[in-house]
Amino acid sequence: MEVYTIKEGKKLRYGYTTGSCAAAASKAATYMLFTGEKIDTVEIDTPKGWHLILDVLDVTSGEGWVKCGIRKDGGDDPDVTHGLIIYSKVELKEREGIDVYGGEGVGVVTKPGLPVSPGKPAINPVPMSMILNEVKKVLPEGKGVKITISVPGGEKVALKTFNPRLGIVGGISILGTSGIVEPMSEEALKASLELELSILSAEGHKKIVFAPGNYGKDYAMKEGLEERLIISYGNFLGFMLEKAVEYGFTHVVLAGHIGKLVKVAAGIFNTHSHVADARAEIMAAYVAHFGADKKTVDEVLDSNTTEEALDIIEKAGVNIKDFSQFIADRVYMKCKQYVYDKLNIEVHLISLKRGIIAKAGEKVEW
Repeated sequence: MEVYTIKEGKKLRYGYTTGSCAAAASKAATYMLFTGEKIDTVEIDTPKGWHLILDVLDVTSGEGWVKCGIRKDGGDDPDVTHGLIIYSKVELKEREGIDVYGGEGVGVVTKPGLPVSPGKPAINPVPMSMILNEVKKVLPEGKGVKITISVPGGEKVALKTFNPRLGIVGGISILGTSGIVEPMSEEALKASLELELSILSAEGHKKIVFAPGNYGKDYAMKEGLEERLIISYGNFLGFMLEKAVEYGFTHVVLAGHIGKLVKVAAGIFNTHSHVADARAEIMAAYVAHFGADKKTVDEVLDSNTTEEALDIIEKAGVNIKDFSQFIADRVYMKCKQYVYDKLNIEVHLISLKRGIIAKAGEKVEW
């Protein structure tokens, strides 16, 4: 069943992620391996809570193995992986348990700082969890399988993504935090974000939490803040700060990963990588401010992620607590300047490895 949404007066279709495809193909192949029954469709659950029924394609089999594919459908969202077939080959192994590998067209992580360790296939944690959960539903007790995910054409398509810059070589990443691709234009996204603010303002709320993504949102929820008061703004922080002032909010907590917020420290308020991706340059400038030598500055400039840059900086002997506080203070200062001091702002700076690494600004009492 296809699902649609209305954005800017247009009817747009939802799609599903490469992670959903990998999980569905793995489940289907596992089912066929142990039952001997060929199936045309497979059902899976997604983290978003939606149930998918997907067509099973190109089934092949041999002694002790079955392979099949699911075609990636990005819906009406522009997506270079749209139309690729995500394959899963499931092989019987002697010991029980599930082993997952990457094959043709699936990238391999070569640098630290990503959710997947170097040397591992670029299958992100949520898709990996989906694969394991769906396969367990049809794997007989006491049995074990080796699963290999492959994407013919993935290596070529990956050249149109940020994978080469991230140190992911040989193919695409298997991605998706919700399992669903939601079509969204920039203006439609801004309109929906503004709508969230207007509703909360109409209800009398004066305090709000802005998070660029799931890390900030999850952190804020763990801190006990009400989920509906946490707005994931994506890349449009400047727009949201302006609207917060317009709708009469008085306090904003900005909670996010250093990879997004370090851009704000340099006065970048649309943080999309296509607009501005100066993370390494900003971190390098700041570590030079702290007295690091040229070798350290060069290593930070060449770093793959802000997490890796923090490791380099710490190894060089710079106090990470002081360094992080410097960034948080600058984020606070830039935000205050952006809204002409019309909002009380508290900044919470987060690292994947280190958790909360700094706070700055006016403490917001809830």
